Amino acid sequence: MARRKEGGIELLASVPWPIGFVLGIVFYVGFRYGIGWYLLAQSNPFSQTLGRQAAGGAFAVMAWISLGACWIGALLSFIGRGRRRRLLDAQTGLDSLRAISWREFELLVGEAFRRQGYVVQETGLGGADGGIDLILRKHGQTTLVQCKQWKNQRVDVKVVREMFGLLTDRGAAAVKIVAIGDYTADAQRFAQGKPIELIHGAALLAMVRAVQTPGSAQKAAVRIEPVMTAPIEHAISQNHVCPKCGAEMVRRENRKTKESFWGCAKYPACHGTRAM
Repeated sequence: MARRKEGGIELLASVPWPIGFVLGIVFYVGFRYGIGWYLLAQSNPFSQTLGRQAAGGAFAVMAWISLGACWIGALLSFIGRGRRRRLLDAQTGLDSLRAISWREFELLVGEAFRRQGYVVQETGLGGADGGIDLILRKHGQTTLVQCKQWKNQRVDVKVVREMFGLLTDRGAAAVKIVAIGDYTADAQRFAQGKPIELIHGAALLAMVRAVQTPGSAQKAAVRIEPVMTAPIEHAISQNHVCPKCGAEMVRRENRKTKESFWGCAKYPACHGTRAM
Protein backbone atom coordinates (compact mmCIF):
# COMPACT_ATOMS: atom_id res chain seq x y z
CA MET A 1 0.00 0.00 0.00
CA ALA A 2 1.72 3.18 -1.16
CA ARG A 3 1.23 6.45 0.56
CA ARG A 4 -0.50 9.25 -1.28
CA LYS A 5 1.58 11.88 -3.00
CA GLU A 6 2.47 14.94 -0.98
CA GLY A 7 0.81 18.30 -1.62
CA GLY A 8 2.65 21.61 -1.89
CA ILE A 9 2.43 22.49 1.81
CA GLU A 10 3.38 18.94 2.83
CA LEU A 11 6.41 19.13 0.54
CA LEU A 12 7.45 22.46 2.08
CA ALA A 13 6.96 20.97 5.54
CA SER A 14 9.46 18.23 4.67
CA VAL A 15 12.33 20.67 4.01
CA PRO A 16 14.17 22.79 6.62
CA TRP A 17 11.90 25.60 7.78
CA PRO A 18 14.27 28.47 6.82
CA ILE A 19 13.95 27.37 3.18
CA GLY A 20 10.17 27.67 3.32
CA PHE A 21 10.43 31.06 5.03
CA VAL A 22 12.76 32.45 2.37
CA LEU A 23 10.76 30.93 -0.49
CA GLY A 24 7.66 32.72 0.79
CA ILE A 25 9.42 36.07 0.49
CA VAL A 26 10.83 35.21 -2.94
CA PHE A 27 7.41 34.18 -4.30
CA TYR A 28 5.73 37.25 -2.82
CA VAL A 29 8.21 39.67 -4.36
CA GLY A 30 8.14 37.76 -7.65
CA PHE A 31 4.35 37.80 -8.02
CA ARG A 32 3.82 41.24 -6.51
CA TYR A 33 6.60 43.13 -8.30
CA GLY A 34 8.83 40.87 -10.39
CA ILE A 35 6.29 39.95 -13.08
CA GLY A 36 5.36 43.61 -13.56
CA TRP A 37 9.00 44.73 -13.77
CA TYR A 38 9.78 42.04 -16.34
CA LEU A 39 6.76 42.77 -18.57
CA LEU A 40 7.28 46.54 -18.46
CA ALA A 41 10.85 46.01 -19.67
CA GLN A 42 9.57 44.37 -22.87
CA SER A 43 9.11 46.40 -26.05
CA ASN A 44 5.86 44.59 -26.90
CA PRO A 45 2.86 46.89 -26.23
CA PHE A 46 0.75 43.95 -25.10
CA SER A 47 3.42 42.92 -22.58
CA GLN A 48 3.67 46.47 -21.30
CA THR A 49 -0.10 46.59 -20.82
CA LEU A 50 0.03 43.40 -18.77
CA GLY A 51 3.02 44.82 -16.91
CA ARG A 52 1.07 47.90 -15.85
CA GLN A 53 -1.76 45.68 -14.64
CA ALA A 54 0.68 43.53 -12.68
CA ALA A 55 2.33 46.61 -11.18
CA GLY A 56 -1.12 47.81 -10.17
CA GLY A 57 -1.72 44.69 -8.09
CA ALA A 58 -3.22 42.17 -10.53
CA PHE A 59 -1.11 39.40 -8.99
CA ALA A 60 -1.33 40.64 -5.40
CA VAL A 61 -3.71 37.85 -4.36
CA MET A 62 -1.40 35.21 -5.81
CA ALA A 63 1.52 36.84 -4.01
CA TRP A 64 -0.22 36.65 -0.64
CA ILE A 65 -1.39 33.08 -1.23
CA SER A 66 2.16 31.99 -2.09
CA LEU A 67 3.58 33.75 0.94
CA GLY A 68 0.99 32.20 3.25
CA ALA A 69 1.43 28.68 1.87
CA CYS A 70 5.23 28.84 2.19
CA TRP A 71 5.10 30.21 5.72
CA ILE A 72 2.54 27.60 6.82
CA GLY A 73 4.86 24.93 5.42
CA ALA A 74 7.79 26.52 7.28
CA LEU A 75 5.80 26.55 10.52
CA LEU A 76 4.88 22.88 10.10
CA SER A 77 8.52 22.08 9.35
CA PHE A 78 9.62 23.92 12.51
CA ILE A 79 7.07 22.04 14.64
CA GLY A 80 7.94 18.73 12.98
CA ARG A 81 11.66 19.22 13.58
CA GLY A 82 11.01 19.70 17.28
CA ARG A 83 8.89 16.55 17.32
CA ARG A 84 11.65 14.57 15.64
CA ARG A 85 14.26 15.80 18.11
CA ARG A 86 12.11 14.84 21.08
CA LEU A 87 11.27 11.48 19.55
CA LEU A 88 14.92 10.55 19.02
CA ASP A 89 16.08 11.82 22.43
CA ALA A 90 13.31 9.85 24.15
CA GLN A 91 14.56 6.43 23.00
CA THR A 92 15.96 4.22 25.74
CA GLY A 93 16.43 0.86 24.02
CA LEU A 94 15.09 -1.64 21.52
CA ASP A 95 11.81 -1.92 23.41
CA SER A 96 11.08 1.78 22.97
CA LEU A 97 11.99 1.57 19.28
CA ARG A 98 9.47 -1.26 18.88
CA ALA A 99 6.76 0.64 20.75
CA ILE A 100 6.55 3.62 18.37
CA SER A 101 4.45 3.56 15.18
CA TRP A 102 5.99 2.74 11.79
CA ARG A 103 5.63 6.39 10.74
CA GLU A 104 7.39 7.59 13.90
CA PHE A 105 10.07 4.98 13.24
CA GLU A 106 10.74 6.52 9.82
CA LEU A 107 10.88 10.03 11.32
CA LEU A 108 13.28 8.85 14.01
CA VAL A 109 15.61 7.17 11.50
CA GLY A 110 15.55 10.29 9.35
CA GLU A 111 16.45 12.48 12.32
CA ALA A 112 19.32 10.15 13.26
CA PHE A 113 20.77 10.50 9.76
CA ARG A 114 20.12 14.25 9.77
CA ARG A 115 22.27 14.58 12.89
CA GLN A 116 25.03 12.80 11.02
CA GLY A 117 25.14 15.60 8.47
CA TYR A 118 22.82 14.21 5.80
CA VAL A 119 20.17 16.27 4.04
CA VAL A 120 17.09 14.10 4.54
CA GLN A 121 14.04 13.95 2.29
CA GLU A 122 10.98 12.03 3.47
CA THR A 123 9.79 10.82 0.11
CA GLY A 124 6.24 9.64 0.74
CA LEU A 125 6.97 6.72 -1.60
CA GLY A 126 7.14 4.03 1.04
CA GLY A 127 4.58 2.95 3.59
CA ALA A 128 3.94 0.47 6.35
CA ASP A 129 4.94 -2.33 3.98
CA GLY A 130 8.05 -0.84 2.38
CA GLY A 131 9.44 1.26 -0.44
CA ILE A 132 11.80 4.23 -0.45
CA ASP A 133 11.14 5.92 2.88
CA LEU A 134 14.03 8.38 2.94
CA ILE A 135 16.47 9.89 0.47
CA LEU A 136 19.79 11.00 1.97
CA ARG A 137 22.16 13.45 0.31
CA LYS A 138 25.70 14.15 1.42
CA HIS A 139 28.89 15.13 -0.43
CA GLY A 140 27.02 15.06 -3.74
CA GLN A 141 25.90 11.44 -3.33
CA THR A 142 22.38 10.08 -2.96
CA THR A 143 21.47 7.18 -0.68
CA LEU A 144 18.09 5.43 -0.63
CA VAL A 145 16.74 4.22 2.72
CA GLN A 146 14.03 1.73 3.57
CA CYS A 147 12.86 1.31 7.17
CA LYS A 148 11.61 -2.04 8.47
CA GLN A 149 10.04 -2.03 11.91
CA TRP A 150 9.29 -5.75 11.78
CA LYS A 151 9.19 -6.95 15.38
CA ASN A 152 9.03 -10.73 14.89
CA GLN A 153 10.37 -11.29 11.40
CA ARG A 154 13.83 -11.09 9.86
CA VAL A 155 14.23 -9.05 6.67
CA ASP A 156 14.53 -11.46 3.75
CA VAL A 157 16.51 -11.34 0.53
CA LYS A 158 13.49 -10.22 -1.51
CA VAL A 159 13.51 -6.83 0.23
CA VAL A 160 17.24 -6.40 -0.37
CA ARG A 161 16.89 -7.32 -4.06
CA GLU A 162 14.07 -4.81 -4.52
CA MET A 163 16.11 -2.01 -2.98
CA PHE A 164 19.11 -2.92 -5.14
CA GLY A 165 16.86 -2.63 -8.18
CA LEU A 166 15.72 0.82 -7.04
CA LEU A 167 19.35 1.83 -6.54
CA THR A 168 20.09 0.99 -10.17
CA ASP A 169 16.87 2.59 -11.43
CA ARG A 170 17.42 5.86 -9.53
CA GLY A 171 21.16 6.04 -10.14
CA ALA A 172 21.82 6.30 -6.41
CA ALA A 173 25.23 5.73 -4.84
CA ALA A 174 24.10 3.39 -2.06
CA VAL A 175 21.20 1.80 -0.21
CA LYS A 176 20.60 1.50 3.52
CA ILE A 177 17.98 -0.81 5.02
CA VAL A 178 17.21 -0.11 8.66
CA ALA A 179 15.49 -2.81 10.74
CA ILE A 180 14.57 -3.44 14.35
CA GLY A 181 15.57 -7.10 14.11
CA ASP A 182 18.03 -8.89 11.87
CA TYR A 183 18.40 -10.19 8.31
CA THR A 184 18.26 -13.68 6.86
CA ALA A 185 21.49 -15.34 5.80
CA ASP A 186 20.42 -15.06 2.13
CA ALA A 187 19.84 -11.32 2.52
CA GLN A 188 23.28 -10.85 4.05
CA ARG A 189 24.96 -12.87 1.32
CA PHE A 190 23.18 -10.90 -1.42
CA ALA A 191 24.31 -7.57 0.10
CA GLN A 192 27.97 -8.57 0.24
CA GLY A 193 30.12 -6.69 -2.26
CA LYS A 194 27.30 -4.28 -3.14
CA PRO A 195 26.68 -0.69 -1.96
CA ILE A 196 24.02 -1.98 0.43
CA GLU A 197 24.23 -1.44 4.19
CA LEU A 198 22.05 -3.66 6.37
CA ILE A 199 21.51 -1.91 9.70
CA HIS A 200 20.07 -4.24 12.33
CA GLY A 201 18.49 -3.36 15.66
CA ALA A 202 21.66 -3.26 17.76
CA ALA A 203 23.48 -1.08 15.20
CA LEU A 204 20.46 1.25 14.95
CA LEU A 205 20.32 1.60 18.72
CA ALA A 206 24.03 2.40 18.80
CA MET A 207 23.52 5.04 16.09
CA VAL A 208 20.61 6.60 17.99
CA ARG A 209 22.56 6.75 21.23
CA ALA A 210 25.55 8.29 19.47
CA VAL A 211 23.51 11.25 18.16
CA GLN A 212 21.15 11.83 21.08
CA THR A 213 21.40 15.26 22.67
CA PRO A 214 24.23 15.22 25.25
CA GLY A 215 23.00 15.56 28.80
CA SER A 216 19.35 14.97 27.94
CA ALA A 217 17.32 13.34 30.68
CA GLN A 218 16.24 10.64 28.28
CA LYS A 219 19.79 9.72 27.36
CA ALA A 220 20.83 9.66 31.00
CA ALA A 221 17.97 7.24 31.62
CA VAL A 222 19.16 4.73 29.02
CA ARG A 223 19.33 1.38 30.72
CA ILE A 224 21.52 -1.60 29.99
CA GLU A 225 19.34 -4.68 29.60
CA PRO A 226 20.43 -7.59 31.79
CA VAL A 227 22.21 -10.47 30.09
CA MET A 228 21.61 -14.02 31.27
CA THR A 229 24.88 -15.84 31.54
CA ALA A 230 25.62 -19.56 31.20
CA PRO A 231 28.78 -21.69 31.34
CA ILE A 232 28.92 -22.07 27.56
CA GLU A 233 28.81 -18.32 26.86
CA HIS A 234 32.08 -16.75 25.78
CA ALA A 235 31.48 -13.25 24.43
CA ILE A 236 28.58 -10.84 23.90
CA SER A 237 27.89 -9.95 20.28
CA GLN A 238 27.62 -6.22 19.85
CA ASN A 239 26.66 -6.62 16.19
CA HIS A 240 23.79 -9.12 16.34
CA VAL A 241 20.35 -9.17 17.88
CA CYS A 242 18.02 -12.09 18.43
CA PRO A 243 15.73 -12.66 15.42
CA LYS A 244 12.90 -13.65 17.77
CA CYS A 245 12.96 -11.10 20.60
CA GLY A 246 15.56 -8.50 19.60
CA ALA A 247 17.77 -9.02 22.66
CA GLU A 248 21.56 -9.19 22.45
CA MET A 249 23.08 -12.50 21.39
CA VAL A 250 26.01 -14.36 22.88
CA ARG A 251 28.47 -16.82 21.42
CA ARG A 252 27.55 -20.41 22.31
CA GLU A 253 28.91 -23.86 21.46
CA ASN A 254 27.10 -27.01 20.39
CA ARG A 255 28.14 -29.61 22.95
CA LYS A 256 27.93 -32.43 20.40
CA THR A 257 29.49 -30.91 17.27
CA LYS A 258 31.61 -28.26 19.07
CA GLU A 259 30.45 -25.74 16.46
CA SER A 260 29.96 -22.13 17.60
CA PHE A 261 26.80 -20.14 16.97
CA TRP A 262 25.03 -17.04 18.24
CA GLY A 263 22.31 -17.71 20.81
CA CYS A 264 19.83 -15.40 22.53
CA ALA A 265 21.09 -14.00 25.82
CA LYS A 266 17.64 -14.61 27.33
CA TYR A 267 17.87 -18.39 26.90
CA PRO A 268 16.03 -20.50 28.06
CA ALA A 269 13.18 -17.97 27.94
CA CYS A 270 13.97 -17.44 24.26
CA HIS A 271 15.49 -20.01 21.88
CA GLY A 272 16.57 -17.60 19.11
CA THR A 273 19.77 -18.63 17.30
CA ARG A 274 21.87 -17.33 14.43
CA ALA A 275 24.73 -18.94 12.51
CA MET A 276 28.22 -17.53 12.97
